[in-house]
Amino acid sequence: MRRTVEGATDNGRRGGSDRGWEDARVNHFSYRPIGPGDDRPRLPEPRPAEPGRWPMLEAALAVVNRDVTATLPGQEPLILMAVPSHEPTPQGGFDGEQVHVALPDGRWHGNQVNAYDPEEGDPEEPDDEETALSVVADAAQSTLMELLWQTWPICPEHKLGTHPRPAGSTEDWYETTTQADGPTVWWCRGDQDSHGHDLCRVGELAGTLPGKERRALRRAERARGERP
Repeated sequence: MRRTVEGATDNGRRGGSDRGWEDARVNHFSYRPIGPGDDRPRLPEPRPAEPGRWPMLEAALAVVNRDVTATLPGQEPLILMAVPSHEPTPQGGFDGEQVHVALPDGRWHGNQVNAYDPEEGDPEEPDDEETALSVVADAAQSTLMELLWQTWPICPEHKLGTHPRPAGSTEDWYETTTQADGPTVWWCRGDQDSHGHDLCRVGELAGTLPGKERRALRRAERARGERP
């Protein structure tokens, strides 16, 4: 049974300051007013995750980025952003970090992809490859759809948006109540004349492209030195 990584929905806007609560300067990272005489420690800014720090999540994102490259020409690969925890330590710092799937400029939308509460015994990363792939694909979809304002990815047959699910899941599948151990796929609900269906495994959207687009993708891969 795959585990679900829980997290708080983020507003997707990171960086800079804004005017807000009682006309005080608001720090988007801590969501509290910052003003003269406030000597509480301030959070360091979100930053790209340190390479090698989250190997399971990095591997999952590499798979999802294959689909990004295949279906969104010109879109740079997504990245992992590390966001300092809001919980202060007795030493005056902050403990832990949340990891989000972000655009190359650091913006993201949606839930974190690492453990929500490690103190309750959750592993820092999802504890198996399919769980990692599922939560990263879901987070990537949320970021791309919200910040690019478009549906992604789309089933070529039904022209509908798809969602990451375990292969072979049924129409009434729901992630928090249904056990399913199949590989993670992009699933389409179909139309009124057909049932939901698996489109392809996450990472293999290139194989669903029409011939002309598939050939263009191969040419682009050869130009980047990714194919012999």
